[in-house]
Amino acid sequence: MKSLCLGLLFSLSIFTLKAQSDTAVFRSVAATIQKKYAPDKRSVYFNLELTGDSAKLESTSQEALKEFDKLKPNTPSIKFSGVLLPEPSLHGMEYGVANLSVCNNRAYPKNAAEMMTQMLLGTPIKVFKKQGGFYLVQTPDGYISWTDVGAITPMNKSGFETWQRAKKVVFTADYGHSFNTPDENAQRVSDLVGGNILQLLGEEKKFYKVGYPDGRTAYLPKRQASLYQAWVNRPDPNAEKILTTAQSLLGVPYLWGGTSGKGVDCSGFTKMSFFLNGVIIPRDASQQALIGQPVDVLENDSISVDKCLRNLQPGDLLFFSAAKRRGFNDGRVTHTAIYMGKGEFIQAAGMVRINSLVPSADNYDGRQSATLVGARRILTDIGKPGITRIDQHYWYK
Repeated sequence: MKSLCLGLLFSLSIFTLKAQSDTAVFRSVAATIQKKYAPDKRSVYFNLELTGDSAKLESTSQEALKEFDKLKPNTPSIKFSGVLLPEPSLHGMEYGVANLSVCNNRAYPKNAAEMMTQMLLGTPIKVFKKQGGFYLVQTPDGYISWTDVGAITPMNKSGFETWQRAKKVVFTADYGHSFNTPDENAQRVSDLVGGNILQLLGEEKKFYKVGYPDGRTAYLPKRQASLYQAWVNRPDPNAEKILTTAQSLLGVPYLWGGTSGKGVDCSGFTKMSFFLNGVIIPRDASQQALIGQPVDVLENDSISVDKCLRNLQPGDLLFFSAAKRRGFNDGRVTHTAIYMGKGEFIQAAGMVRINSLVPSADNYDGRQSATLVGARRILTDIGKPGITRIDQHYWYK
């Protein structure tokens, strides 16, 4: 009996070691493929789950799934399944529209997870999967994140196209409300922030009657809104337009992941300054640093104030890296701002504020200036990759 027990324990140990070895191989192959096909989790979803004797890989990249299927280890002890998102269980509800004035999007499907970005009411999205009380979604700037189920209205393709074809209005005031009757003293339906998009259902005196993606109806003061078609058909913005919008956010508090008048982070601020002028740019500073035309602002990897004053133009984006404070000149971009002219720039740091690159200026920001790593001209490249007019983005058409 003792020999039998020892034999069973030995066999179990061998099986456990073999399973651990198979699991390690799966993880190694997944890491290699992820590095090649899904290096940026902000734009490509890639998730391998290993539980017991099963392995499940979900991704928005068909190429990644095909490559994994070819390279995965031949391990009878582990059952493998690959799922290309959107997941079939959505039953065609693979589209959607943001339903709240500002929707919070997180790194994981948990309320306690890091907030990565936000969506404004009326933003068209792709829906990839549902997990618990959250949806995995992608916004028009290509950003993938998790948002609460109440934040969006899922739609099938037909419903989404119907919504997109409908007449709309855009809320253009900084902040306000919609009401259940055409009276500003009536009961509020929701709050609204600049850039919110609603369906136009009709007009009544000084109000627009509007519809929400989830079917709610309300009334919105006309003075606080514009007809959507006129709003998106505006000419390409110039520096004056971008800076006017940027300065309208002065004093707005810094909020990690924020992209609205309620709170912005550094790249959420630059993104919104362009979006409210009809242009979509990437979400994060490190992504924004890859678009547009480079502008020479450095001398031997350090800021050259002379070059900044000579080469920069209002509306250019400035990029900074906190790694320079530790002596690294090739660190990741961690901050961005908009150049205003004469050495001044506007940034979201603590709050939206105006500072200067010039050491003799009263509003000189030496801490940021010392970490400058580059600049990009965006306004001359509207229509090129990564810089898209809203009316040219097929999700909005």
